[in-house]
Amino acid sequence: MILKALRKNESVTINYYKNGLLQTSKGRIQNLNLFDQTLSLKDENQNIFLIRLSRIKEIH
Repeated sequence: MILKALRKNESVTINYYKNGLLQTSKGRIQNLNLFDQTLSLKDENQNIFLIRLSRIKEIH
């Protein structure tokens, strides 16, 4: 159910850990790769962030 919600083309805010620090990124889901367990997030400046699913703390 959660993975299905991530496939929608809506803006989301993701709190995740990177190098031991809590980071926040806002944008649209670009790609959801279940094999590699990664999520690509594209922000309003067209920057793409690659986030591991295990590092995600919270999704809004």
